[in-house]
Amino acid sequence: MPNDEGFSDFFYAAPDGPKLHARIYGETITGAWPVVCLPGLTRNARDFHELALYLSSNAKTPRKIVAFDYRGRGQSGYDPDIGHYNVGVEAGDVLAGLSELGIEEAAFIGTSRGGLIIHVLGALKPSVLQAIVLNDIGPVIEAEGLAHIRSYLERNPKPKTFAEAVEAQRRVHGAGFPALADADWARMVRAICRETESGWVPDFDPALVDTVASVDVTKPLPDLWPQFDALAAVSLLAIRGGNSKLFSTATLEEMGRRHPGMETITIEGQGHAPFLETGGVPEEIAAFIDRTERVQQK
Repeated sequence: MPNDEGFSDFFYAAPDGPKLHARIYGETITGAWPVVCLPGLTRNARDFHELALYLSSNAKTPRKIVAFDYRGRGQSGYDPDIGHYNVGVEAGDVLAGLSELGIEEAAFIGTSRGGLIIHVLGALKPSVLQAIVLNDIGPVIEAEGLAHIRSYLERNPKPKTFAEAVEAQRRVHGAGFPALADADWARMVRAICRETESGWVPDFDPALVDTVASVDVTKPLPDLWPQFDALAAVSLLAIRGGNSKLFSTATLEEMGRRHPGMETITIEGQGHAPFLETGGVPEEIAAFIDRTERVQQK
């Protein structure tokens, strides 16, 4: 049953053993595509809480929402082999969770790492992808953006209080997110951190930092254009933060050239990755999924 916050916790076993977690909103809703939410590298299901509440309760077409914690994040178990923290394994974990839930097709929303996983899902099980929303991610990752992510992960501040945790996030990301209000920063901290006896800490396995540290950001990173091209038949909405360093306008334009039906949203005053619950973005996402489902049902 849903708790007072509007969701239920779902636990299942990964193919190789770790206990994994997802949040389910609107679990009794049927008759419309469910929506699968996939977070960024060190983020978790809480990132989508406000958006999931809207899509499951307030949108014109309410939908079941499944927001995943990858292994090593949120309420999912840590993996002693950090080599398993990769998009291929994580895509397999998502498919295992969907199988447990009996979901054969859905709309997918992927933020950053989640968007990369969607590219992999297109190769592993293309039939599951009915509509795609990519949040500040495409087939090309800009080295400058990845270097910024690595820098703040390695810095690892140790705030003692909630106010200090909020200030730490504002200090690191504030230049790229001038549009955010105090409430947005507070919501961000509650989404990505957990409170412990020693203070507020990031809610992920610290070993994840090592998976980024080994990447040579002085060289171009491998791209996913072949995987993106394989998604050409799937309706796609690409969202970009106007100040993003990870997802360039050149990549967005090339995606539009290769996928002529692609819709786009640029969220000004935000960087990587935009907060999907801000402004009118939830309404635009809901309308995109509704349009896509109506067209496919004709």
